[in-house]
Amino acid sequence: MAEWIWEAKARNGEVRKGTMEADNADLVQTRLRAQQLNPVKVKKKPKEIEINIGAPVKEAELVVFVRQFATMIDAGLPLVQCLEILAAQGDNKRFNQILKDIRGYVEQGGTFSEGLRKHPKVFDELFVNLVAAGEMGGILDTILQRLAVYIEKRVKLKRQVRGAMVYPTSILMVAILVIVVMLTWVIPAFQGMFAEFGGVDQLPGITKFVISISEGFVSNFWIIFLAIAALVTGVTYSYRTPGGKRFYHRLLLTLPIIGPVMRKIAVARFTRTLGTLLGSGVPILDAMDVVAKASGNVIVEQAIVDTANKVREGRTMSEPLMQTGVFPSMVVQMIGVGEQTGALDNMLNKIADFYEEEVDVAVASLTSLLEPLMMVFIGGIVGVILIAMYMPIFSIAGKVQAE
Repeated sequence: MAEWIWEAKARNGEVRKGTMEADNADLVQTRLRAQQLNPVKVKKKPKEIEINIGAPVKEAELVVFVRQFATMIDAGLPLVQCLEILAAQGDNKRFNQILKDIRGYVEQGGTFSEGLRKHPKVFDELFVNLVAAGEMGGILDTILQRLAVYIEKRVKLKRQVRGAMVYPTSILMVAILVIVVMLTWVIPAFQGMFAEFGGVDQLPGITKFVISISEGFVSNFWIIFLAIAALVTGVTYSYRTPGGKRFYHRLLLTLPIIGPVMRKIAVARFTRTLGTLLGSGVPILDAMDVVAKASGNVIVEQAIVDTANKVREGRTMSEPLMQTGVFPSMVVQMIGVGEQTGALDNMLNKIADFYEEEVDVAVASLTSLLEPLMMVFIGGIVGVILIAMYMPIFSIAGKVQAE
């Protein structure tokens, strides 16, 4: 049994659209006439296909698409023509093909939001819900502009977090490589030189300690490698389980230095997303469901879900949020003020602006703190190894001069 998209006129001249499952188009027309509707168009609904050609669609490309699309809609161009123009001028073949597929769906009577929903890997639930709200309210161009601003801020937040971790991660990788090289080749070379001079038994304690670490590392290299691989595999596997993911996400929010930054990021993402949805006309319960799925942290997600359940019971949002213990009291109090004044969406956006600036400061502070710590860590290890290797050389040189 196939699914059909139909368009028909009622007796009062009203045009109605919908979908219906039937074996053929004739059966659809018969059913419509039985409902006192005059069929105008009946077409088979195209199969939903996943477009895999070309490169993945980046968020920067989405921002450009949304802004151009909003400009065209505001200028009065028909929806199908906008999609046709944008599909012809893009550089990403995969994105172009997706837009062509959506255009074909709209031409056959489907809505724009339903066409977007067919490609969840490109257009997430938040994107689709905002577009659907814009279609229902007749303010699609305004919604698209808000959506572009939201995506831009989301991209900026992600870049800040990634940028803060790139430098420390690269320094740590270089440090590990340097230490492995010194333990594997440099220290054994010094050990051979000490043996030639016959002073192995008379080496300082720190030198013997470093040499023993090098010998243990070289002789047990594969055991150490397999142990690290097993540890990484175990962490990865446990993270995929619900309990493991909950543990790591909670740990991430409670770590001494990184935890406060991650909590601020969670607050900024929650308030920005919810404020954008509410300001676009999405009902609060639907908005909270979308925000929970887009939170990126299962602890935050569960807190939002619990709050949404209390809101369904008729309670305000601020009190259940406070009970979760995830969000700062200042944020909850400001949300409570927004609920009382009837300007919750504006209050949420103000909170998001504040916490996005806080994230800027926190990320900069974290980076400035990690840089010297990493340099001291690396310099300390390399310095200890060099001192341990050169102390016997100075001792041997002193004996040679004395002779």
